[in-house]
Amino acid sequence: MSKPVPGHRATLKEVAKAAGVSVASASYAINGTGSVGEQTREHVLAVAARLGYRPNQNAKAMKTGRTGTIGLVLPDLTNPFFPALAQAVIQAARGHGYSVLLTDTEGEPEAERHAIDLLAGRGVDGLIWFPIADDRSLPPLADNIPAVVLDRALAGYDVIQADYAEGGRLAAEHLLSLGHRRIGVISGPHAASSARARAEAAIDAIRREGQLAWHVHNAFALDLEPAVTVALESNTATAVIAGADLIAIGAVRHLQARGLSVPGDVSVMGFDDIPWAQLNNPPLSTIEMPVEEMAVEAVETLLHRIAHRGEARRRVVFNVALVARGSTGPAVLK
Repeated sequence: MSKPVPGHRATLKEVAKAAGVSVASASYAINGTGSVGEQTREHVLAVAARLGYRPNQNAKAMKTGRTGTIGLVLPDLTNPFFPALAQAVIQAARGHGYSVLLTDTEGEPEAERHAIDLLAGRGVDGLIWFPIADDRSLPPLADNIPAVVLDRALAGYDVIQADYAEGGRLAAEHLLSLGHRRIGVISGPHAASSARARAEAAIDAIRREGQLAWHVHNAFALDLEPAVTVALESNTATAVIAGADLIAIGAVRHLQARGLSVPGDVSVMGFDDIPWAQLNNPPLSTIEMPVEEMAVEAVETLLHRIAHRGEARRRVVFNVALVARGSTGPAVLK
C-alpha cells in the first residue's frame, strides 16, 4: 500500500496510479468536475488523503485564470461588528469552495490603498470591500478586479446595504412610543452615507413628534468626543440615539460614571446589534443589522460578478429590525 513519503509532495499522477484510474478521472474526482461515479470519487479521495495529496493551486490558477481566493477589506477589526461580518463572509465563501484573505485598514486611506494593492498582487479573484468613506475608489492596480461594496453607496460597483434610514426611524419611534420628547442624537462620522442616513431619518422622526435636544458626531468607538460628553452632561435629553452600538455603550458608561441611571434617568439606543450589545449593563436596545444575510449576498454577488463581468450593477438593500432591551424605558417627567 502506498504511503506518504516524508518531504515528497504527492502528484496527481501518483494518486491516479495508486487508485488505479486515469489522471483525468483522478482530477475529476478531486475537483468535483467531469463524469465519474460516486464510488470511484470516494475511492480516489481516500487514496489522495492517504498519500497526503494537496492540489497545486498555482498550477490550477495558471490553467483557469483563478486562484479560488477573494479579498475582504474591512476598516476596523477593533469594532466587534466587523469580526462578526468577517466570520460570516468566510463561512459563506467556504461554502462555495473559496478562501478569504482578510485585511484591516485601521480607518486610514493610505492603509486601505496599500491593502487593496497587496490583495491585487496576490491574484485574488475578487474583492468584498467595506470602504472607509463614500468618496473612495479602487486603486489602479485593482481596477479590473470584480468588487462588491458593503455599506457605502459607491457608484460603479455592486452594493450591499441595509436600510439605514428605516433603522433611524425605528429607533426614534421606539423612544417616542415610550414618551420621550427631548431626544439627543450622536451620529457616526459624517463621511459615511450610512451614518448620515441613520441620523437624518431619526432626526426627522423626532421633530415630527418631539424636540431634537442636540445633534453631535463621534467616531465608531467607545471613546467619546468632547462635544459628545458636553451634550450628555447638559441634561437636556431624556433619551439618546447613537449611530452605532460602540458609541451607545460609551454613552451609557459616561452617564453611569456621572451617577445617572440608564434607563431610569436617560434611555440609550444603539445601532448594529453587535455581540457586546446583550452583554452591556443594562443590555442595549438597538437596531439589528442582518450581518449573515448581507455576507451571503455579498459573496454570491461577487461570484456572480466574477462569472458575468458585463452585467448591470446591482444594489441590494436589506431590512433592519428593532431589538428592545433594558437600556430604554419610559420617560420620567421632571
